[in-house]
Amino acid sequence: MQNLKVALVQANQIWENKSDNLSHFTRLLESVSDVDLIILPEMFHTGFSMNVEQLAESTTDSVGLEWLKLTAKNKNSAIYTSLIIKENGNYFNRGVFVEPDGALHNYDKRKLFGLAGESDFFEAGKSETIVSYKNWNLQLQICYDLRFPEIVRNSLSSNQSTSYDVILYVANWPEKRISHWKTLLAARAIENQCNVIGVNRVGEDGTGLMYSGESMFIDPLGNEMILPKNEEIIQIVTLSKEELIKTRKMLPFLKDR
Repeated sequence: MQNLKVALVQANQIWENKSDNLSHFTRLLESVSDVDLIILPEMFHTGFSMNVEQLAESTTDSVGLEWLKLTAKNKNSAIYTSLIIKENGNYFNRGVFVEPDGALHNYDKRKLFGLAGESDFFEAGKSETIVSYKNWNLQLQICYDLRFPEIVRNSLSSNQSTSYDVILYVANWPEKRISHWKTLLAARAIENQCNVIGVNRVGEDGTGLMYSGESMFIDPLGNEMILPKNEEIIQIVTLSKEELIKTRKMLPFLKDR
């Protein structure tokens, strides 16, 4: 059974400056090789901004998507993050999972952060996206989605297979509520008997909000790995499919739903 090697990229983001952010991530990723998946924070090349008219890109003309596709190809690794996309007159906080061959999977954030006015500028997504990649099923999520367990409820099919194996959260989650971040990520792993990865930014955004990072990997038993506070760092984790299956067999809780 194939393991999945994942790079968690906990980084600062330069406010609303696409070129500087792309250069910054290019430098950060120079040392990354031999991984299956790279995860960057939410709205990776702008920061969490509501300046949609100035920052939005289309699917046919996107410097962000082109950079992601080129980087995925050069690194021979998939990449997951989000960016601001305009489509059919609406703006979306769109998660994009880019495979090394350029294949693209989209997820539009379903739970918009009203406290920051996100729901005033963006259209909410309507459906989940589960990507099958290297024999792993990956549930794509974005930041505020984390507070709503009902949208990622794992389940067993008639042949006893689960909906997904991993939940991926990309985020700009403020330091003032970081205890919520850590508690909710662990809860999603335990209740869904899956691996959970949450990648958060560090630094200060253009509105004065501070971000401490504390990106996390949690296994299905709730064992946690937390990245250092307030530090740009790339952490490699290896997900074991064998251990995942073993845990679900040992503790068959999902069948009782």
